[in-house]
Amino acid sequence: MKQVAALAEVSAMTVSRVLRGDAGVSQDKRDRVEEAVRRLGYRPNTLARSFRQGQGSGTIGLVVTNLANPFYARLALGIEAAVAEDGLRLMITNTAGDAARERAAVRDFSGRRVDGLVLVPAGADQSYLAEELPAGLPVVTVSRPPAGHEADCVLVDDFGGAYAATSRLLAAGHRRIGFLGNPPSVYTGSERYRGYCAALHEAGIDPDGALVRRGQEDMASAETAAAELLALERPPTAVFCTNNRNTLGAYRALRHHGRRATLAGFDDFDLADVLSVPVLVVDYDADEIGRRAARLLAERLARPGAEAPPPRRVVVRTSIIAHGDGQGPPPAS
Repeated sequence: MKQVAALAEVSAMTVSRVLRGDAGVSQDKRDRVEEAVRRLGYRPNTLARSFRQGQGSGTIGLVVTNLANPFYARLALGIEAAVAEDGLRLMITNTAGDAARERAAVRDFSGRRVDGLVLVPAGADQSYLAEELPAGLPVVTVSRPPAGHEADCVLVDDFGGAYAATSRLLAAGHRRIGFLGNPPSVYTGSERYRGYCAALHEAGIDPDGALVRRGQEDMASAETAAAELLALERPPTAVFCTNNRNTLGAYRALRHHGRRATLAGFDDFDLADVLSVPVLVVDYDADEIGRRAARLLAERLARPGAEAPPPRRVVVRTSIIAHGDGQGPPPAS
């Protein structure tokens, strides 16, 4: 600013007033300042200004576990569209599912003075948030509720979606239904396994541990787990998968082994409708999850301190999409 002031032959205070849009500055001085700004390529340091004024940075932080997952791209788009209406920007970082990286990312965003934080928890304990974040900074967790910390959260109806999909398979005549899922420690995988088991119990079927594989984190491990199920003396006639990586891994195993089975799983994906096996998908609006999270943050920012409501939980509904012939033909006796 001093360089701009020297070139424009005005005071630094005048430069500041011009940059703030102060109408009390004469047109001549305004023109000189704007010309000096253009020639010098001056850009205001928004972050430094926020420190000086004791304000936030005008940004929202988003911490996700896997940027390669299309769900998080849609989530980010939903958040970004919503916060942009309030003149805020979105910054994103990835933890790769590592709890230590999650805490480091939160600490980094805190240092950048974000106005709010959307967090997809990787670890099983978020009590550290009280230490890493300034008092009153709004936090919303997505996909998994926070553990050890009071915060708003936006969840998918994991239990209900898994229950509905498994029930559809049972209604079509399937009785040996395999399960490919996340590690038991992952909230979404745990809830989806609970929904799968509830549907089986309601049909009078005890879950068979031989048909269950939990712990797959990528397509390759899902393909290996599905191949194990197909190699059983009595393989499943249908497989329920807790995410699209498990579903695609199961499809690859079916193709490789020349077998046919109905697939059902969470998360729709491109080309699901052209696969050579029937696929039943539990679908939901990831953009809407982002919008809901952004709205919760906006409400916290508008009502700080004692006026803020207690932590809220929003659950986004799921729907069933049948690709191909849906739940598939009844299995051979």
